[in-house]
Amino acid sequence: MPFEVKIFSCESSLYLGKQIVEAYGIPLGKSSVARFKDGEFEPAFGESIRGEDVFIVQSTFPPADNLFELLLMVDAAKRASAKQIVAVIPYFGFARQDRKDKPRVSIGAKLVADLLGTAGVTRIITMDLHADQIQGFFNVPVDHLYSSYLFLDYLRNLNLPNLIMATPDVGGTRRANAYAKNLNVDLAICYKQRKVANEVHSMTVIGDIVGKDVVLVDDIIDTGGTLVKAADMMMEKGAASVRACITHPLLSGDAYEKLENSKITELIVTNTIPLKKQSNKIKALSVAPLFADVIRKVHNYESISTNFIF
Repeated sequence: MPFEVKIFSCESSLYLGKQIVEAYGIPLGKSSVARFKDGEFEPAFGESIRGEDVFIVQSTFPPADNLFELLLMVDAAKRASAKQIVAVIPYFGFARQDRKDKPRVSIGAKLVADLLGTAGVTRIITMDLHADQIQGFFNVPVDHLYSSYLFLDYLRNLNLPNLIMATPDVGGTRRANAYAKNLNVDLAICYKQRKVANEVHSMTVIGDIVGKDVVLVDDIIDTGGTLVKAADMMMEKGAASVRACITHPLLSGDAYEKLENSKITELIVTNTIPLKKQSNKIKALSVAPLFADVIRKVHNYESISTNFIF
C-alpha cells in the first residue's frame, strides 16, 4: 500500500500549489516561513511528514531567494524523515546557463542540480527545460513535462484557417517542428543575430508566411524583444496574424509595454510563473491539472507516458 502523499508549496508558487492540491483532491500541506530583520528566513513544516511522500512546489525564477527557500524546505523534509522528497519545479531557473559558451563562466544549471541533490531531493518534476540535456545534470529521476500537452488543444480549438508554426530563433527549431508535425502544418524559422545579450541586432525569416496565421513557439519570454521583433517582421512580410505559445512568462523590464505595442494578436502562456500584471493580449493556461495527475502517478508508481505529447 502506498504511503500517504503530502503536497506543500513555497511562497512564490503558493498560487499554483493551491491549484494543484485542488485538482488532486487533498488539502495543501501546512508550512510557514519565519523571517529575521536582516532578511534571513527559515521555512518549516507545520505537520508531521515522517515516512511520507512529500512534494514541494516552487518555480525558481528570480530572485534567488525562491531557489534557496526550496533548498531549505527540501533539507527540512530530509531531516524530518520524509520517505520521498520530490521537488515540483514548473519553471527551472538558471536553465539558460547550461554550458560554457564563453570563457570563465559557470554552468549554473548544473550547480543548481547539484545543490538540489545535496539538499536531499529524490526526484524532480519540471516542465519545458531550456535544454533537454539538463535532465542529465541530476543523479535522481527527472520527469520532464511538455507544455505542448496544453498548447496543442488550445491551437486546435482556434481553428485558424492557414496555420503555420514558427520559431523566433534557430535554437527552437526542434520544438516548433514537433508542433508542426503534430498539427500537420508547415514550419517557418526566424534567424536572428545578437551583438549583446537580450538585444537583437538583425532578423530574417526562412519560409513562406504570406497570408498565413503564424504561431511562434518558445520556452521562455524574458524581455520580449526577440518575440516582438519576430512578430512585427512577419506581419510586414505578409502574415495574416501572429500569435505565440510561450511556456514560461518571465516578462522582465518593459516586456508588457512591448507586447501591447506589438502586432502580436495573442500571447498564450502557462502559469508556471505568476503574471506581474494582466493584459488583454495574454492568455494563461493552468498547468495544475497536469502536475496533479503526474504527482498522483508518481506516488502510485504508475507510468506517466500518457502525459507526454512529444
